[in-house]
Amino acid sequence: MTLPRFDLSTATWRARAIRYVLIYLLLALALVTARYLTQDVRPALREAQKREAALTTRRDELELRVQALGNPQRISDWALQNGMRRFAEAVKTSAPITGIPAPKPLQPHTTLEVTTEWK
Repeated sequence: MTLPRFDLSTATWRARAIRYVLIYLLLALALVTARYLTQDVRPALREAQKREAALTTRRDELELRVQALGNPQRISDWALQNGMRRFAEAVKTSAPITGIPAPKPLQPHTTLEVTTEWK
């Protein structure tokens, strides 16, 4: 059994070199094309990150403002300024509870009628 002999001629090496250079050029062209087509992605992403940071800051500020406005002491002060009184200090009156009259009770049925049929 003999091993196959490799072709080591100049023409073979030249053809391989040309093939590898063409493959390299095609890969380089594909990478440059991909970079050109996606060149606006990075700036748009940075701008979106800036907008997200601004919105997050705004949300946090609004959340703090809501918490400050929802302070029980502030609500109580507002109520007193608008003429409202605390329940403990308000004058209380009592009166009997009147409502609609109760419905008449239903008359109970005292008779029961049963029919049985045999077939």
